[in-house]
Amino acid sequence: MDIYASALSPALDIGTGCYLLLLTVLSIVGNLLVLVMAFKRSSRMKPPELLSVNLALTDLGAAVTMYPLAIASAWNHHWVGGDVACVYYGLAGFFFGVASIMNLTVLAIVRFVVSLNLQSPKEKIGWRKVKLLCVWTWLYALVWALFPILGWGRYGPEPFGLSCSLAWGQMKHEGFSFVISMFSFNLAMPAVIIVSCYFGIAIKLYVTYKKSMNHSNRIPNIVKLHRRLLVIAVLISMGFIGCWAPYSLVSMWSIFHDSSTIPPEVSLLPCMFAKSSTVYNPMIYYFFSQSFKSEVKQLPWLCLGANPCHVPNSVNDNSIYVVRADLKPKVATRPTLQEITELKTESL
Repeated sequence: MDIYASALSPALDIGTGCYLLLLTVLSIVGNLLVLVMAFKRSSRMKPPELLSVNLALTDLGAAVTMYPLAIASAWNHHWVGGDVACVYYGLAGFFFGVASIMNLTVLAIVRFVVSLNLQSPKEKIGWRKVKLLCVWTWLYALVWALFPILGWGRYGPEPFGLSCSLAWGQMKHEGFSFVISMFSFNLAMPAVIIVSCYFGIAIKLYVTYKKSMNHSNRIPNIVKLHRRLLVIAVLISMGFIGCWAPYSLVSMWSIFHDSSTIPPEVSLLPCMFAKSSTVYNPMIYYFFSQSFKSEVKQLPWLCLGANPCHVPNSVNDNSIYVVRADLKPKVATRPTLQEITELKTESL
């Protein structure tokens, strides 16, 4: 029996390949836009923004290094590359998946730390700390991805034959400790941390808003900004966890039951749904961040009309990445005699 032969119908193979091609295009274009926008405003970036850039890199990396191989296999009705390509694909998928979930976890923790004092003029998270956190997410993911290569766990083909991942059905005994550890440290624990951090931020924003009701409206504006950022962050986290949850459930079923009882068409759906996680983040940024949408529309290839595109530059319409805004109010000062003279001269 050829374990790399497609278990799907030829028509479904072609449809799967077209679906993956669409995901590849959307993911590459969307995440490249995020990176371009970050590069354009690099001189104004805050340290925590690097985590959002890092997240875009993980999604882009998955789309570029994995999806083309899966597309070719789907249209070939057979996995392309044999055992070596299968191990490579499974390692890449596990690597980028763990890097993404850990990046989301670190981002949630950073947002929570910053939200502890919204009025603090001092940056709580510096560039050095953020760079170390980004490097840590990649190294952490790499270590977990290498475990099956070193003998703890195993990579293998998916039941439908057009993709490779962790060989869930083969790890019922020899790799059971790996499966439990993997789900505990790379799904359950990050999910708990993310939910706890964003719940804590929501409570903090609510308390800050209540305390500011009888004071200046300067703080409520900041609360609105952080509330919008909170919504974006929660949607991103929910999107990733939601995309991978069905696949995780099917994988766990394969561990405790006979995986052959799951039809190939049924096992295909959670896998394809999980791959769509690389597409959602840029869409969330575009639809829920006014500044990101404006900056995208400012790009030369989108501004070919007579009227030039304009990007608002205000504190209340900050970028998708910002987790702290400058809270120092501008102090009104009297114009000097020289300034008055210059104004009068200009008016003449």
